[in-house]
Amino acid sequence: MAVERALALTKNNGKVIVITGKSHVPHVIANVAKLSAGKKKRLLVIGEPVAKNTAPAVACAVSLSLLYGGGRNMLVLTSDHIIKSPEVFKVDAELAASSAATGKLVVFGIPPSRPETGYGYIETCKAAAAATAGVSGVAAFHEKPDPQTAKKYAASKRFFWNSGMFAFSVESMAEHFRSLAPDVFLPFEKLKAPKPDFYAVSSGVQILSAWPGLDNAYRKTKSISFDYAITEKCPNTVMVRTNFEWIDIGNWEEYVKVCGNRKSQVFSVSGETCYVDSDIPVALAGVEDLIVVIRSGKDGGPATALVTRKGQTQKVREVVDQIKKAGMAELL
Repeated sequence: MAVERALALTKNNGKVIVITGKSHVPHVIANVAKLSAGKKKRLLVIGEPVAKNTAPAVACAVSLSLLYGGGRNMLVLTSDHIIKSPEVFKVDAELAASSAATGKLVVFGIPPSRPETGYGYIETCKAAAAATAGVSGVAAFHEKPDPQTAKKYAASKRFFWNSGMFAFSVESMAEHFRSLAPDVFLPFEKLKAPKPDFYAVSSGVQILSAWPGLDNAYRKTKSISFDYAITEKCPNTVMVRTNFEWIDIGNWEEYVKVCGNRKSQVFSVSGETCYVDSDIPVALAGVEDLIVVIRSGKDGGPATALVTRKGQTQKVREVVDQIKKAGMAELL
């Protein structure tokens, strides 16, 4: 869906760069297999040798775009968003492109529908209703709030969920990286333009399979989010107040809302409000509002179990951090 959105926003010669973990490349190819041959030719897939958060991924794409000649806008999308109003999204994205062409960094603000502690917030300089043509100046970015603060944000007309989508001109972003996060950008800026034989084709999709120096660039770059590295420091940021319907399925709670119950064998006594996704039978007794995810390991992966309460799924991120610190990232 993210690729389809990107293709709809670019002209016939526009490139859509998909940056993903190397182990995910086959899944990306499988996901876009049904696209037309013409659309596939506009895709380029780059496999990251190691995950280094979002700033290095954007830096990689910006550096490659400069090597292609620059002179274009770039829109950064993520694959864990569901946007149910593609035509409205296109209008908002075109509005963002107009600001990006003037050198602005554009963020997309989602009007909050509820107090939410799981998202960061964008504070605008004035109420969005008074903004010029739907574009507002940005006063500040705020971390994920506590419940009381989230209520204040949701009641205000100046606070918006930070969607994690961005638009900018390639040249202006390169300058922002050089001044604000050179330790992220420099390793990629040193890369030379890929030669034709560095590319491979799988099911009609082009893969940058051998870019000399890319692995070393990822080893040297800093692991940091684009928000921390650039957005929160950039003096030239504006926000587009979005009008499309947006769902972030980056946590289990939203995933459950979107995907509904999975076909798991569940024996339940007073556990009807629980969600179970398991490849082995599960019995529930006298519990409620739980999310239970179990993998037995019979598919060759590690055996793992996740149990969390609805409304607390944002804390799974903290558990993931604990697992990484324990040197057991293979469980993830």
